[in-house]
Amino acid sequence: MAPAKKIVFKTKHELAVELAKYTANLSSKFCKERGIFTVVLSGGDLISWLWKLLEPPYADSIEWSKWHIFWVDERVCGWDDADSNYKLAYDGFLSKVPIPAENIYAIDKGLGAEGNAELAAERYEECLKEKVNKNIIRTYKSSGFPQFDLQLLGMGPDGHMASLFPGHDQINEKVKWVTFITDSPKPPPKRITFTLPVINCASYNVMAVCDKEQAHSVAAALTHTKDVPAGRLTADVEVVWFLDQAAASKLKGWCSVL
Repeated sequence: MAPAKKIVFKTKHELAVELAKYTANLSSKFCKERGIFTVVLSGGDLISWLWKLLEPPYADSIEWSKWHIFWVDERVCGWDDADSNYKLAYDGFLSKVPIPAENIYAIDKGLGAEGNAELAAERYEECLKEKVNKNIIRTYKSSGFPQFDLQLLGMGPDGHMASLFPGHDQINEKVKWVTFITDSPKPPPKRITFTLPVINCASYNVMAVCDKEQAHSVAAALTHTKDVPAGRLTADVEVVWFLDQAAASKLKGWCSVL
């Protein structure tokens, strides 16, 4: 698996510019090679950093109809709930690009509204397996885990990624594709999440982190001085940490400042 690379940006604006370029280049690569581009989104600030994709030259050049959208984790709530990662992504990004509605795979609407985390996780795993059977999602070598083209991830101040939190057993799940948590230390408590093997089987993983509140966990993850979930992130081809200067402030020997 790929070792972590890191790039430090002077501003969030510059990070967003490079994130758009990176994503657009991979879109072009996979659309040419496969005719499909599978993208996994997360919540938090990540969606707000995709705004450059909504502008020229990307808005009109990206083959949006070939994109297939998934979520690395989701809060178990209704689609229109303020806590919903789907709503965040739809309002801030998906509603502004012509990705076909049938290519967007959100948590089961009814189960989310009911708050049934366990069944919602099972249903989302079934959705992924269906897309594997239809050759929309590839599988990783001999393991059989799904392999997404690109995952766009974020990290919390405690070092959690997706809904894999420090001190919780979900990080150790090795069989399931999607699991659930009902006592998340960050509200809301009920969530579904990709498991670590699924996250790490992606071809390309981007971890985008900004602000000083995350600086200690960024350093812990990248130097492995503390066992935080984000420190276990890898990828099949490439994993890149996109950081602003505040998030990288506890690191020694920054890779580069763009």
